[in-house]
Amino acid sequence: MGLSQVAALIPAFRPTEALLVLIERLASAGLPVIVVVDDGSGTGYATLFADVDRFGAQTTVLRHAVNLGKGATLKTGMNHILCTWPDCIGVVTADADGQHHPDDVLKVAAALAEDPRGLVLGARRFGANVPFRSRFGNIVARGVFRVTVGQSLSDTQTGLRGIPASLLPQLLSVNSNGYDFELDMLLLSRRLRYPIREIPIETIYLGANSSSHFNPLFDSMRVFFVLLRFSIVSLLTALLDNVVFVSIFHFTGSILLAQTCGRLGAVALNYTANRKSVFFSHEEHRRVLPKYLLVVVCSGIVSYGLINFLHGAIGMHPVYAKVMAECALFLANFAILRDFVFIPKKRSLPSPD
Repeated sequence: MGLSQVAALIPAFRPTEALLVLIERLASAGLPVIVVVDDGSGTGYATLFADVDRFGAQTTVLRHAVNLGKGATLKTGMNHILCTWPDCIGVVTADADGQHHPDDVLKVAAALAEDPRGLVLGARRFGANVPFRSRFGNIVARGVFRVTVGQSLSDTQTGLRGIPASLLPQLLSVNSNGYDFELDMLLLSRRLRYPIREIPIETIYLGANSSSHFNPLFDSMRVFFVLLRFSIVSLLTALLDNVVFVSIFHFTGSILLAQTCGRLGAVALNYTANRKSVFFSHEEHRRVLPKYLLVVVCSGIVSYGLINFLHGAIGMHPVYAKVMAECALFLANFAILRDFVFIPKKRSLPSPD
């Protein structure tokens, strides 16, 4: 299966002449469909996009009247490709500012064509020669992604990606429209159990990366909050658990009764919220709920043991011991829910003919 069934998608906001160089190389390599989306660049870039139009029928320019963001731009191109070429096996996305070498774009496209069952990432190397703001953004996103999602990727922010066609309709339903869309793509792939593989590519930063529209502070924080929603429900239910524990212990003095009531009070909220808003599980209750309750019971037993140990061995007040035990178990509970309870059934992937 060759490049003849892969489309190229290039989001472009105030691009440089490098866009024309990229398109010329992709066209000469045989990519049959090249879609460029002008994300409200303005009249000053009309001539450059007119030059894109001159490449002929295999190249299409779509336009936004105003700047809508990279995610919205990618979705515009994906929707167009799905509507006009339903038989394509996937889409390779590349930036328009010259930071992706044309040969690397073709390398990722070839990897997707070879096995269109998973997401392919063109992974850059972040050495000392990379501008600080780019290294900073990658470190933040990579670290939080590893802790929260449970998968280690070297470049979570790369714009060079090979996306299987079967994933495109799902991506059109993603709400994010800015740079956070690319992180949501990784989260969605993980949730739907699409394999994610990385291919090393050349690291190019022109003029200290001055052409990039990525804001290192603002966009990194947006990335952080995209991932933070995975844990916020767990934090809220932990708060409910502790409030009930404190109240029951205050009136009864029983650690066991306070621990049991706290767990029971939090289960209903935690299960529903985790299933619908955190892990986006659509699996049947009969498959998920027994595993969830097993985790609740086991976690409660371990927590109870830790509380008693901290209270009996070192004399820590039970309320403080409760908070300490729950903090110690928080990440473990989250990882177990993510990888044991709410993990979806393995998808039946088509064979790469």
